[in-house]
Amino acid sequence: MKGLPSVERAVAVFSRFPGIGQKSAQRMIYHLLRHGSVEVEQLISSLQMLQDRVHTCRNCYNLAEGDLCWVCEDSRRDPTLLCVIEESSDLMAFEKAGLFNGLYHVLGGRLNPLDGIGPEQLQMNTLQSRLSAGGIKELIIATNPTVEGEATAHFVAQLAQSMGCKVTRLAYGLPMGGELEYLDESTLYQALAGRREF
Repeated sequence: MKGLPSVERAVAVFSRFPGIGQKSAQRMIYHLLRHGSVEVEQLISSLQMLQDRVHTCRNCYNLAEGDLCWVCEDSRRDPTLLCVIEESSDLMAFEKAGLFNGLYHVLGGRLNPLDGIGPEQLQMNTLQSRLSAGGIKELIIATNPTVEGEATAHFVAQLAQSMGCKVTRLAYGLPMGGELEYLDESTLYQALAGRREF
């Protein structure tokens, strides 16, 4: 985009999103420019609303607009069943499948020492506090089946087992190297139904 630094900058920002390359980013920017200020203003307004209203749930660290997310506010959920996941997008995959009726704990990532992400950078201390409070009969580990996800799963399992909690792991029907948010409901159902003791 020679001579259009504003367009170049916008393309560079959009192409940082997961799954969006340079060409897709260009198409998005051209779409916004073609449809004028109304769409640009709606985008700006939506992003401002995200920044102003969305934060983490004080209980599980899922995304929320109040003190608690919609899952933690739901009194019909089983409080004795806790599923540990990496990100809120993983929670959305479970909720879309509609197969899990317990509560969640969002770690906010996975252990990755090469990138400087240790237990202190994740919600491990808050998980330990939830387990210490008692009432959890089963902790399901649903980290992604990657090297970092497995390392995180082992860390969480050791933490929970040291507190006498039953620990299970999603079955290995999940593809290695895959991400939970991209799985179909059937694969996620099989993995949840076939979970095993860690």
